[in-house]
Amino acid sequence: VTSPPRVAYRETITKRAEFDYTHKKQTGGSGQFGRVCGFVEPTEETEYEFIDLIKGGVIPREFIPSCDKGFQSMMEKGRLVEAPVTNVSITINDGSYHNVDSSDMAFQAAAQGAWRQVYEKAKPIILEPVMKVQIEGPIEFHGAMVATMMQRRGVVSGVQEESNYCQIDAEVPLSEMFGYATVIRSATQGKAEFTMEFAKYAPVPN
Repeated sequence: VTSPPRVAYRETITKRAEFDYTHKKQTGGSGQFGRVCGFVEPTEETEYEFIDLIKGGVIPREFIPSCDKGFQSMMEKGRLVEAPVTNVSITINDGSYHNVDSSDMAFQAAAQGAWRQVYEKAKPIILEPVMKVQIEGPIEFHGAMVATMMQRRGVVSGVQEESNYCQIDAEVPLSEMFGYATVIRSATQGKAEFTMEFAKYAPVPN
């Protein structure tokens, strides 16, 4: 049984959004209580950033890492295609706790609930890996080689010609490159070759 290779998609958010989430659970013994407030926003600098702006002990110091841990656990699977979430900055600036019912677990659960609450509001999108592709082949197949790129949502960034050979540089989504070796072979009578390497992540078209 064969299937196409899986593409390593990512998810990210595109706008700032605020959250205010209270986790409350009352069972027989002591319950669970934790409230976290703050906002999320996209960031280009890092894959994940957690900023603590809590003042006046509204969330005790020992529970701040619990909030961080709760948010980080939600980054592993996004809610669009269950891909890892990246380029997110999360700031907590308010909250509250209970002397008896607050715990490490309660604040982890509060952070997880806050993330579920805020993710849709932050307008999430899917990112796909884009590859840097370089094709080299006889100049007579120049048109055919460019055409294979265009059919694959490719963007040609440069063309170099030298004697009877030409080199084409392009950026193409990885999902479009499966089976390309066969395509380029038949388009150029087996006379062209290509290399590709990861370039960047870019939003998937709607």
